[in-house]
Amino acid sequence: MNAESNAAVGEWTGPFRRALGDWELTVVTDRTYTLDGGAFFGVVPKTLWHRDAPCDERNLIRCGLNSLVARRDRQTVLIETGCGDKLDDKQMRNWNVDPRRDYLERLAAAGIAPDQVDVVINTHLHYDHCGWNTLRRGDRFVAGFPRARYYVQRTEWEHARRQHERDRMSYLSPNYDPLIESGQMTLLEGDRELLPGLEVRVLPGHTPGMQAVVIHSARQTACYISDLLPTHWHLKPTWVMGFDLDPLATIDNKHRVLAQAAREDWLLVFTHDPERPWSRVERDGEGRYAWRSE
Repeated sequence: MNAESNAAVGEWTGPFRRALGDWELTVVTDRTYTLDGGAFFGVVPKTLWHRDAPCDERNLIRCGLNSLVARRDRQTVLIETGCGDKLDDKQMRNWNVDPRRDYLERLAAAGIAPDQVDVVINTHLHYDHCGWNTLRRGDRFVAGFPRARYYVQRTEWEHARRQHERDRMSYLSPNYDPLIESGQMTLLEGDRELLPGLEVRVLPGHTPGMQAVVIHSARQTACYISDLLPTHWHLKPTWVMGFDLDPLATIDNKHRVLAQAAREDWLLVFTHDPERPWSRVERDGEGRYAWRSE
């Protein structure tokens, strides 16, 4: 059974691999964890989201922690680095994080060693997107990917430093501050092409400095869309998470990105989906968005 059919029946074994022109794309998941369905879908009533997203008796939904590896011409780019190993026991229990799974082992199983990674891109700095950026070594933290240049938006880092009571629990400074202090992490100022055929686009809403990663080759496009559209369940533009700091901006950006993705046949890669790594979107006869079977 191949990766596409695994995703179709809801199995989440991975890694999931496909070509996009001369890029090789691989989705590797760190672990799964649980989130409250109300938080995951914001103001959307359970009577609506429960039709698509299964939950347990406590309304907890199993979510993925999916990163994307893009490889071409001896260049290896890692987008997101999962949950990491810095959560305390209480946090592990609260999010039902499986402590037995090691993301670095999963990368190795997919043929990716830490010292082979040239570029690491964090779409934002919530702990579940940049957790393996660094590793604990005694009383200090070192780069988890020693040769890599790391990238994040300056706006995102500045917000993380504020430690606002609204979302400070989502930011763990050992995941990024040691890299900034060492000079290994670059703070970007807006949209930018990082490599030929690979660019970042700022899409605020979930956080002030969240960015997506867009990859082009051979007239094909893939987009790691991050928490703008965290799962295939969030396709409707108004279905946004309760975690979003500016839900109106999220909705506006979803409309804009989904319209372009449908028009240009983009492959959208999901950051928190526990069932499928990616999909393409189209508009039906009434102008609504729908996932397209491949």
